[in-house]
Amino acid sequence: MGHRVMTIAPRYDQYKDTWDTNVLVEVNVGDRTETVRFFHCYKRGVDRVFVDHPMFLEKVWGKTGAKLYGPTTGTDFRDNQLRFCLLCLAALEAPRVLNLNNSEYFSGPYGENVVFVANDWHTAVLPCYLKSIYKQNGIYENAKVAFCIHNIAYQGRFPSADFELLNLPECFMPSFDFIDGHIKPVVGRKINWMKAGITECDLVLTVSPHYVKELTSGPEKGVELDSILRTKTLETGIVNGMDIHDWNPATDKYISVKYNAATVTEARALNKEMLQAEVGLPVDSSIPVVIFIGRLEEQKGSDILIAAIPEFVEENVQIIVLGTGKKKMEEELMLLEAKYPQNARGIAKFNVPLARMMFAGADFIIIPSRFEPCGLIQLQGMRYGVVPICSSTGGLVDTVEEGATGFHMGSFNVEFETVDPADVTAVASNVTRALKQYKTPAFHAMVQNCMAQDLSWKGPAKKWEAALLGLGVEGSQAGIDGEEIAPLAKQNVATP
Repeated sequence: MGHRVMTIAPRYDQYKDTWDTNVLVEVNVGDRTETVRFFHCYKRGVDRVFVDHPMFLEKVWGKTGAKLYGPTTGTDFRDNQLRFCLLCLAALEAPRVLNLNNSEYFSGPYGENVVFVANDWHTAVLPCYLKSIYKQNGIYENAKVAFCIHNIAYQGRFPSADFELLNLPECFMPSFDFIDGHIKPVVGRKINWMKAGITECDLVLTVSPHYVKELTSGPEKGVELDSILRTKTLETGIVNGMDIHDWNPATDKYISVKYNAATVTEARALNKEMLQAEVGLPVDSSIPVVIFIGRLEEQKGSDILIAAIPEFVEENVQIIVLGTGKKKMEEELMLLEAKYPQNARGIAKFNVPLARMMFAGADFIIIPSRFEPCGLIQLQGMRYGVVPICSSTGGLVDTVEEGATGFHMGSFNVEFETVDPADVTAVASNVTRALKQYKTPAFHAMVQNCMAQDLSWKGPAKKWEAALLGLGVEGSQAGIDGEEIAPLAKQNVATP
């Protein structure tokens, strides 16, 4: 749309295609002064900036072994608050100090009339630093902050005494102050980074309209921040788009028989046979194949699916599960595979080529999430003509239409401790319901409807633009309609 856009992220060790700008800045983190260095590349019309510091590099090893936030799921590294304070402070410096000239449309520093988009708890202190360090000294006077909630379950709750680590004036403490009964890290009064981000920003957004309703509906789905969101006014939910150039069955390098909406039926049969052979299932293109791709954890409803598989797997169906996560669930999948060798496969791996083969060869994708703020997996599935069978929560409600582009199973119990038998029944009965439609005219119409949708970022980008223009930053103006600047660009300018 022609806007100048910079993304800022930690420089973890998987980013090899960036150049050292030789720009260093000092920031005060905790009781120390830290020096950060900026790396940069220019990709598809966007300045990609990476913050280089040992705190980001020393804990991460490679894409598939990465532990970005903690040693295990649900736990934090001890210095997480310092790491993300450093990221926020560096992000506030980048628009002022980086002289970027790779674009033919823009050159020089971004300047101070900017909108910062902070995402989730990890960047929630950015609006606080903007006010306490910059605005009070006449810097970034017209800058604004939009805070986007991608998943409210992860809030950055820490012991109240840790407020001192943030180097913020005491007047910000009420924005962080939070009381809950969770035993981790301590019972009682805590600081809550996400609460502060919501309170101190200029605009709150999230990733689907239905998720907005859920977040403000009560403490169960708002995860105890519902009252804060109702007070602040959660402005809007904008469904994510997807990269329709990378995710394209007509050009996908990982699938053998490429296809479009006109050729999907014939190609699906051939791709299905190759998928079945790849995972060791009986090769038969007439058998409907159901897939699950995602993390094996409670949010994604993996435990519900595992409990439901025995209820439907002995029908004329094959199910393939691909994902990693909780070891208990990985082990349960292996047991199911051993019990139903002709019908079930569980692959506890991160495997991009296999995932693409699954999209090309499957008929249905099951998404039994307890909650799902937006979800991308259903968009990816529909792009490949795979019909979703999904729970009725968050962005799944906004993106999958019952009877037209998929099957809804209803909403599930959000408690993680146990599997609700009613949810197991819902999964089994709705899979059976979907299987009855297989190869009918109604099913073929669903496949065509899925593939006919515009799932790109065009529509969402316009909504984001309207929301950010509404902040009234000096000099902001609407962009242009049309394709992104470089939709098929191979360029990755990693030189100064």
